[in-house]
Amino acid sequence: MRTIGMIKSVVVRSKALAFAGVMSAVMFCAVAAYPARVAGNPPSAAAGEPAATGTEVKIDNFAFNPAVITVKAGTQIIWINKDDIPHTVDSSQGKFKSAALDTDEKFEFKFSEPGEYPFFCRMHPKMTGKVIVQP
Repeated sequence: MRTIGMIKSVVVRSKALAFAGVMSAVMFCAVAAYPARVAGNPPSAAAGEPAATGTEVKIDNFAFNPAVITVKAGTQIIWINKDDIPHTVDSSQGKFKSAALDTDEKFEFKFSEPGEYPFFCRMHPKMTGKVIVQP
């Protein structure tokens, strides 16, 4: 009877290891297939570089913070991804579009014209925000 119990234990462990191996392979393929950058729109600064002068919007916990920001015309906004997964910053009006930003990568855009500029994350469309530019 003890031998049967040991065999069942080995079978269960083998199945668990096989499942873990399959999941590892799936995760590797998902990461390898993910496009690191959108052509023509590289991130503006690498991790660890100091931020340029401007106003910052942090991306963290699947949210833009602040979600709504009011600035004067001519202000440069810097979005910094502090999340552990990639995000983008895309204008709902087609005015700007970032590449996929990995952790600590940045995207910058200078707002020259007064108006309201709604934006969202292309990968997570429920993540939204707005820049209000005053004269």
